[in-house]
Amino acid sequence: MKRLLILEDGTCYEGEGFGAPSSATGELVFTTGMSGYQEMMTDPSFKGQILLFTYPTIGNYGINRDDFESMSPACSAVVVRDVARVASNWRSQATLDEFLKRKGVPGISGIDTRALTKKIREKGAMKASIIDVVSDLNHAYDQLRATVLPSTQVQSVSTTKPYSIPGTGANVVMIDFGMKQSILRELIKRDCHITVVPYDTTADEILSYQPDGVMLSNGPGNPKDLPLALKTILKLQGIVPIFGICLGHQLLSLANGADTYKMRFGHRGGNHAVREIASDSVYFTSQNHGYAVSLDSLDTTELMLTHVDINDGSVEGVKHKNHPAFSVQFHPDAAPGPHDAVSIFDEFIELMENWGNQHA
Repeated sequence: MKRLLILEDGTCYEGEGFGAPSSATGELVFTTGMSGYQEMMTDPSFKGQILLFTYPTIGNYGINRDDFESMSPACSAVVVRDVARVASNWRSQATLDEFLKRKGVPGISGIDTRALTKKIREKGAMKASIIDVVSDLNHAYDQLRATVLPSTQVQSVSTTKPYSIPGTGANVVMIDFGMKQSILRELIKRDCHITVVPYDTTADEILSYQPDGVMLSNGPGNPKDLPLALKTILKLQGIVPIFGICLGHQLLSLANGADTYKMRFGHRGGNHAVREIASDSVYFTSQNHGYAVSLDSLDTTELMLTHVDINDGSVEGVKHKNHPAFSVQFHPDAAPGPHDAVSIFDEFIELMENWGNQHA
């Protein structure tokens, strides 16, 4: 079935539809990951976005039960060069096409993803729609340009009620802004007792769980759309150790007076090189973000730069000078991606232990 991918700049691509036979609109973004398409599609940070894969063939090892980051795809649609019709892997339980059909997510294949990625790099991420072939294409463009993308993505992906994952180690409260399951898995490996709470949980409610530390999860959208979270972070800061990842990193920075900005096309993929300033070590990291912390804005805060992106010099990590609080822009849980930086979870465990010993 022929389908169209139209962009708000007036570009139109014709391809073959797969997945759900429905239309979709969202921000078109690209990811450079060579594998891990299941994790990326189900990462809540992609909520409302149309996901363009730069790797030419997607779906060759199917869909399995182990690689979900959430129960359903978070992205609005999928764009690929070639979609594998047959999945070859001992863990596979469905093809990509079958999975997207079941979850109501449309896809389009046969697109020159190399050319489309170059366009996004030059012009920036933009609105796009996947639609059926229509006679009045101008009307479709008018509808696309008139569409206002929502700013409530976090509300739609966060848990609505607190829940616990029992453990015998550190008592960690996770504020769910769109949390990946792989972050939980890293805490579980370290025997943490985890309580996951909604994005709008107050500081007093969080402290009622008597946490040894608080995690600020990843999530979708603009961090400036969550002003209440900034107040919560400030109330917690100095009382318990705090560790933020991705959106959590941006929120910690905003709460401490730094600024954030929308990137031209963001960082998405599993091959982003990051330098840790203290050790001069280089990590290859998994990333998924369209916003970043302004480097210049750190000068007027109590935050110090700890990690920097080697390619564009953007802020990849900060640490508070006076409180036990730190954050990273990349995903140390590495799902999907390299495991170079997974030891950062151990640093959080150590921070909680030291803080607890000092305040016993």
